Amino acid sequence: MSPPKFPFARPSGTEPALEYAQLRKHEPVSQVELFDGSIAWLVVKHKDIQAVLTDDRLSKQRNRPGFPELSAGGKEAAKNKPTFVDMDPPDHMRQRGMVESLFTYEHIQSTRPHIQDTVDKLLDNVIAEGGSKPFDLVEKFALPLPSYIIYGILGVPFEDLPYLTQQAAIRSNGSGTATEAANANASLLSYLENLVSQRLKEPKDDLISLLVREQLIPGHIQHDDVVQIAFLLLVAGNATMISMIALGVVELLKHPSQLSLFKSDPEKWTKPFVEELCRYHTASALATKRVAKVDIELGGKTIKAGEGIIAATQSGNRDEDVFPDPDVFNMERKRGTEEALGYGWGEHRCVAEWLARAELEIAFATIWKRIPTLKLAIPSDEVKYSPPRKDVGISELPVVF
Repeated sequence: MSPPKFPFARPSGTEPALEYAQLRKHEPVSQVELFDGSIAWLVVKHKDIQAVLTDDRLSKQRNRPGFPELSAGGKEAAKNKPTFVDMDPPDHMRQRGMVESLFTYEHIQSTRPHIQDTVDKLLDNVIAEGGSKPFDLVEKFALPLPSYIIYGILGVPFEDLPYLTQQAAIRSNGSGTATEAANANASLLSYLENLVSQRLKEPKDDLISLLVREQLIPGHIQHDDVVQIAFLLLVAGNATMISMIALGVVELLKHPSQLSLFKSDPEKWTKPFVEELCRYHTASALATKRVAKVDIELGGKTIKAGEGIIAATQSGNRDEDVFPDPDVFNMERKRGTEEALGYGWGEHRCVAEWLARAELEIAFATIWKRIPTLKLAIPSDEVKYSPPRKDVGISELPVVF
């Protein structure tokens, strides 16, 4: 029997593909067929996913033969000059270390007032426009918030934010044609190339200037490396963050008792709510891929050198052996030392995790404090989710208050 085609499809809404639960039970390490007919290994149990993502016999380099790509676009992108997310040691930590200081827990704590200020300004506009007529929460809030924050870190001038946010949206949300998406991609790269050149002449207190001063001028990296790192930080987590804000609003509205508990003490419930949200919805579940450098054994199977592996973090986050009642959304869930895999695992764990958590925590606490009567403007079964074989997400969310 030939292996099943992957990615699997969600049966409806945000519900994970049914195949994951079957495989966790009967065949935790199995083979799947990808879009181009190639075969890769799929790993679905939490402990096996952690093993894959911490095994230095497996490579993250996308240009290695056998690395599993999930689309023609991914295969094309793999030819580009890599950034740290697609590197192995020692190159990975050397380049990641160039930006890591701006994403540490301590540094992000110091930026929370700025994030709060950005959230407040966006909600000021929403409240000023009124909520009696339906408006798109993604367009007015979930899209600009993470965009404005990361642009600020990179050093993009404030007046350019609306244009760049629009270009990033066209690039990633699937609403434009392939040509429009490619043009938006090119315009973002061109903008960043110009910004890097400007910072060479006139450095400021931002991430691009830091890279220019400490890495480009001393000759550790090239001009195009600075552009690619800035581009990576600009786009890598943006679509995920937009979706997580929208998914979080929908999830609370679906669970009125949890929403009223959340509203009763946002300071207490924001962290556990975001923790459960990042377990329940894995909005970046198709990025944790590897290729074997040597033969390895995993789950009783032999994976040969040159064979690709997909670590299904969405499945790991619903693993019954780790999370009791995994398909129930419960922000009161008792948690021990186990961790969800929403930000990945191991040395490639998301560099901007603390920033993402801070944005989500501040966004949800502030939305429900300032707009406590927020509700969907459409029946919940009419919310438009991403295509069933793509990462779970929401690109528009009509609401009223």
